[in-house]
Amino acid sequence: MAQSFDSLTAAQIAAGVAAGDFTATEVAQASLAAIEAREGGVQAFLQVAPELALEAAARVDADRAAGKPLPPLAGVPLAIKDNMNLVGTRTTCASRMLENYQSVYTATCVQRMLDAGCLPMGKANMDEFAFGSSTESSAFHRTNNPWDTERVPGGSSGGSAAAVAAGEVALSLGSDTGGSIRQPAALCGCVGLKPTYGRVSRYGVIAYGSSLDQVGPLTRTVEDAALVLSVIAGHDKRDSTSSPRPVDGYADFSRSDLKGVRLGVPREFMAEGLDGPVAKACQDALARARDLGAELVDVSLPHATRHAIAAYYIVAMAEASSNLSRFDGVRYGYRAAEPKNLDDLYCRSRSEGFGQEVQRRILLGTYVLSAGYYDAYYKKAAQVRRLIRQDYLNALGSCDALFGPVSPVTAWKLGSIIDDPLKMYLMDIYTVSLNLAGLPGLSFPVGEADGLPVGMQLIGKDFDEAGILGIGNVLSK
Repeated sequence: MAQSFDSLTAAQIAAGVAAGDFTATEVAQASLAAIEAREGGVQAFLQVAPELALEAAARVDADRAAGKPLPPLAGVPLAIKDNMNLVGTRTTCASRMLENYQSVYTATCVQRMLDAGCLPMGKANMDEFAFGSSTESSAFHRTNNPWDTERVPGGSSGGSAAAVAAGEVALSLGSDTGGSIRQPAALCGCVGLKPTYGRVSRYGVIAYGSSLDQVGPLTRTVEDAALVLSVIAGHDKRDSTSSPRPVDGYADFSRSDLKGVRLGVPREFMAEGLDGPVAKACQDALARARDLGAELVDVSLPHATRHAIAAYYIVAMAEASSNLSRFDGVRYGYRAAEPKNLDDLYCRSRSEGFGQEVQRRILLGTYVLSAGYYDAYYKKAAQVRRLIRQDYLNALGSCDALFGPVSPVTAWKLGSIIDDPLKMYLMDIYTVSLNLAGLPGLSFPVGEADGLPVGMQLIGKDFDEAGILGIGNVLSK
């Protein structure tokens, strides 16, 4: 029977492989065994890649045997959200539209993880084209929360979060357009980091909202999140939106308390709408921060809660409508059989290839961009977006970071709100404004409510991932 590495962090696995305590091949085999044993209940993966994982492990073991220095994440099992290209796998975005699409290149973020020695265990399930907050809109199967398999894992990176929470892998990559890393991390009891917009290359990641998307890690510890960010951050000449700013030293965790730290607590985030048991766990975390020496500062984000949902879904759906226009049944992707003419090809390929939620967002996005409505909707949302960013900058002007909830509730029952799109959208009320502002956010567990995990997020200044990681490392212990 394969050895289990469930209790080890990514840092511990990499250190053990480097020291010769176990081999990368043993780690890969243990991860594959865990996936086989647990996938029936969790369903975190869309495809498992044992050949790629074992080949990567063999390279790590050969390098160690040859006395070569090993990269920082050598031998660590990795799950990859299925909107990121990896040669040797299909990249489907959990959609019938791309069901048979074979990756012809590898995304920069994925390649950097492979270069760091990670073992690609497979592609994680997601909401179709990342449109959703529960991983129930996947065209292939739902993913279940490892804490309670009758509940959602969150979304859209639900498969990535569930794979880590279930102990199938030590690390995963997700993408965050409106909370899609932070929210599933909170609902599954793991750590999720959304970096500053432009900190990580989006090359090779199938776009949802190009001005909102950002790739980040889901991990077991804050330290592991810092290690991953150190690997994937940095400029990429193939992505014009990636920042040339130098990469910081994210893994410096010398801080042992929070003395001298000013944490802003947005009053709107802690008001009506936050479920009682979740609010209690958040208040306990705030008290812990105070006990560790932090000064808690009352701040206001007047536009971020009142207008963020409306502004976000206008901007995101408009960009989604534009990005998904390429899937027309002509060049690649699903193609309707025996079309009568070109219009029939377009209409049937898209209506048959896309699921209900994708079609809804394309229609709404096209509407707000149409003549006569652009100024009333999209332009106005862009103006509100600027006000939201200014709210955050004003609050952060007097604080080192902001500290607030991620989700208003714990993981809800599967199927309970999937037919109520507006209620589903409101589950993102504390997360979408951060994407509109382009700032970094770190979600980590702070307690439980009714036996389910509760997460809170630290929100930092532009490119201050090191700051929120250092604070989060203290608070999460």
